[in-house]
Amino acid sequence: MSAIELAADELLQARESGTPCPPLRGRLLPEGDVTSAYLVQQLQVRQWLQRGQRRVGAKVGLTSRAVQESFGVFQPDFGVLLDDMAVPDGAEVPMGRLLQPRVEAEVAFVLGADLPDERITSADVIRAVDHLLPAIEIVDSRVAGWDISIVDTVADNASSGLFVLGTTPRRLADVDLRLCGMVIEQAGEPVSVGAGAGCLGNPLHAVQWLAQTMARSGDPLRAGDVVLSGALGPMVPVTAGAAYEARISGLGSVRTCFSGEAS
Repeated sequence: MSAIELAADELLQARESGTPCPPLRGRLLPEGDVTSAYLVQQLQVRQWLQRGQRRVGAKVGLTSRAVQESFGVFQPDFGVLLDDMAVPDGAEVPMGRLLQPRVEAEVAFVLGADLPDERITSADVIRAVDHLLPAIEIVDSRVAGWDISIVDTVADNASSGLFVLGTTPRRLADVDLRLCGMVIEQAGEPVSVGAGAGCLGNPLHAVQWLAQTMARSGDPLRAGDVVLSGALGPMVPVTAGAAYEARISGLGSVRTCFSGEAS
């Protein structure tokens, strides 16, 4: 097996066994080799699609300065969203589905048109957006102890886990994305706060970056895709048995809870 195949196999086994693997960088993949990391991601995605899972969108990761600083990674990345990652608003997530989950609040963009050109402008993105939703991304890492670099997280499908969409669609024109405030609460207490400006200055900028990057890769964003635009503030480690509610001004709220123990 090639190093790309070995890395993909380790990550897939970590998902299935529930046991994280050691960091990939400097072992199977060269330090800083983001191109190879995306090849590892693509190999896993192909396998998931062959098993019958369906691509429903994409996510931008590492958009919050707070998250970047926590991992020492200072550029965004992206991963693929699949249908079985979606969790209904308010539903309980079994802890056994995840290895070392954390939650973060995001603005979800639902597209009404394709974005096939790598020279996409912000105006093109605005025209393509059908509506916005509040979202919680449940991020997870198959790498032990969240000991990740840009190479590790990209290979691991941008540390994707699950995602929860709210049910209060809003028009883009009705929301100030740069100034919208965000709070995540657990048991009524704030555990993360932020604002739209914390996501690459504006979540719209993150979607534009993603659209350009994915068009360049030959797999552009399409009408109907859900785009998770990136964290508005610090991510929060999940506590078994806890419930989390995210509120984003102008967008409403979204909530999820976790089972008391792995099963």
